[in-house]
Amino acid sequence: MHGSRPDLLQLRQLILAALIITGLVGIIAGVTLCSVDGLSQSAATVISIARMDVGSPPTDFQFARTGQGGVGQWKVVADESSFSGRAIEQSSTDRTDYRFPLAIFIPIVAKNVEVSVSFKPVVGRVDQAGGVAVRVADADNYCVVRANALEDNVRVYRVVMGRREQIDGVNTKVASNTWHSLGLKAQGDRFTIEFDGKTLFTTSDKAVRSNA
Repeated sequence: MHGSRPDLLQLRQLILAALIITGLVGIIAGVTLCSVDGLSQSAATVISIARMDVGSPPTDFQFARTGQGGVGQWKVVADESSFSGRAIEQSSTDRTDYRFPLAIFIPIVAKNVEVSVSFKPVVGRVDQAGGVAVRVADADNYCVVRANALEDNVRVYRVVMGRREQIDGVNTKVASNTWHSLGLKAQGDRFTIEFDGKTLFTTSDKAVRSNA
């Protein structure tokens, strides 16, 4: 994450599981990560938000942002609507247009990975979305799937040098003030997207394939 910017080959090889909430106010209730690299880190990792201290930033995360504006305001909050009674909240009301706050989970590094997250978009006029990112080299280089309640769609993007390029996506209802689940399985250049417990679509990152 530090030092000189990695080249595209390093971006494909350095895969750091991460979480992203891109709404002005959004919360995360549960996160599960699982490496699918065979014997390497093969056990699932569940981020235990219920054990984190209310009012403090979530442990094992670093915070950044793509684009302009503030980094974001991340903290653990009590939330009776979540299954654990606690959640991670991004509460910044910075209305900068091209701004994506990142909460990056540091302990897991894997070549191929499955990530699932429960999130609830709460408010936001510029954006109201939540997502999962993998292949995170830094705040300007990663792949992300995000569900947007203002646009009612789920889309996959690659972000290179801070610029976002859409890979694929579908239109589907993403309700505000409702808990949703979002899953991403990244294996090679293939992405499988799950939303609210169902496989939504599969796609591939042709940029990864062409540089393999």
